[in-house]
Amino acid sequence: MVDAWTEWIATNLLRGCSVDSMLQGMVDAGLPADPALAAIERVAQDPIFAVAARGQRQHRKLLSVVGNMQSVWASDPGYAEIPRVGRMDTADFLARHVHAFRPALLTEPARDWPALQNWRWERLAARFGEHMIEVQDGRNDDPRFEENSVAHKRPMRFGEFLAYVEQTAWDNNAYITANNGLLRQAAFTGLLDDVGELPPLADRARLAAAAHLWIGPAGTKTPLHHDTCMLFHTQIIGSKRWRLVSPLEWARMYNHSHVFSPVDLDAPDHGRYPDVAAARVLDVVVRPGETLFLPLGWWHQVSALEPSVSISYTGLTIPNSFEYADPACA
Repeated sequence: MVDAWTEWIATNLLRGCSVDSMLQGMVDAGLPADPALAAIERVAQDPIFAVAARGQRQHRKLLSVVGNMQSVWASDPGYAEIPRVGRMDTADFLARHVHAFRPALLTEPARDWPALQNWRWERLAARFGEHMIEVQDGRNDDPRFEENSVAHKRPMRFGEFLAYVEQTAWDNNAYITANNGLLRQAAFTGLLDDVGELPPLADRARLAAAAHLWIGPAGTKTPLHHDTCMLFHTQIIGSKRWRLVSPLEWARMYNHSHVFSPVDLDAPDHGRYPDVAAARVLDVVVRPGETLFLPLGWWHQVSALEPSVSISYTGLTIPNSFEYADPACA
């Protein structure tokens, strides 16, 4: 029975819990005091635990380094405001936003896109309404709907989905996202003809392979996560609220599974996730014709404030492929 407590003992020793408090907890759970104390001492003296303790000290040092970097970064008086950028040449954009890891709201490139007129609900329905598509459905019943997105895919006629979007007041149940690959269907590739001038560094030659369409009613939500590349996200219909957190605040995001966080920045549970309270959250609403640049690694949570159509694209003229260790496997 005591052996089953080994992981619990090691975890709490690494957290810095005292032997007395751990012993009391084990006794309160019904274990005899002497065997419980012997189990704690055995774990503390195990060479494997010594290795884990060294790794933890290195981890704490790394967290202190990035924490100090974040403190200096956030001391900039303009840190909390995402800059609105008009025309900017490639060199300036690289320096100010890509290499500096700073988000930006671009106001110029997409404001004259034909998509702003051609992707309106009635025109999309008339042109594509009879085609079958794939949507994510049943999201309301699954708190981990984004992690389980494959399980929520189901076919639907596009016109039927558009009618649902227009008629729904506020709901997160059904959504077309990047994971549904709509622009990879032959019937829909012509939509990219309505994409006009692209932002600096966006590669038009890679647009067909690296663009993703998002369509849903007001209330659709993308939960808190970070991407593994940089991207642009252009709003066509409706508006979306983006909430962002620096990648240097990773330790406050409770990231224990791939790129996802269980934290809801709109209603954070500080009882379960107390460290979130110290995170600096940036907030911006992206409206039709505006494009958000999301630098590498930034945590973000997105909510549609109105029925919404938007397009994201990750094909850049600079390298945009990076590797992240999965914390669940580390």
